[in-house]
Amino acid sequence: MKIKLIQEFKEFAVKGNMIDIAIGVIIGAAFNKVVDVLVKEIFLPPLSFLTNGINWENKKIILREAVTIDGITHPEEIAIGYGKLLEASVDFLIIGFTVFLVVKLMNSIRKKAEDPKNDTVTTPKNIELLSRMAELMEKQVSLLEAKNTKSSE
Repeated sequence: MKIKLIQEFKEFAVKGNMIDIAIGVIIGAAFNKVVDVLVKEIFLPPLSFLTNGINWENKKIILREAVTIDGITHPEEIAIGYGKLLEASVDFLIIGFTVFLVVKLMNSIRKKAEDPKNDTVTTPKNIELLSRMAELMEKQVSLLEAKNTKSSE
């Protein structure tokens, strides 16, 4: 059982899936940093400007104030930090829209590549083969239909 599991893992790693996942994680981490800066430095400052300088990251609804007696805080403040939720929502929208654009671009490139009649992009061999097979099948169907109409006359 262990040997089969190890063999499956080797096949998984050799096929490139593991490398693809690692590349995706690395790019995702770098993309997360870009989005974080984009939200904090590009989108939130104009929003703060429009709302008279409110720092949205630190906005919260205080449920219980902290009380300081002799320099010691008893009990600690309890608050709902909706500003961070707003920031995370803006992050989500930016990431979602960016992923949408990337997928849309990749789909358009793939459609061009899969179109055997498009000479501007190299069509993958499997698509060319399937296209040729479809053409041959259409010819065969038309020949059979012609043969059937002649024999029924």
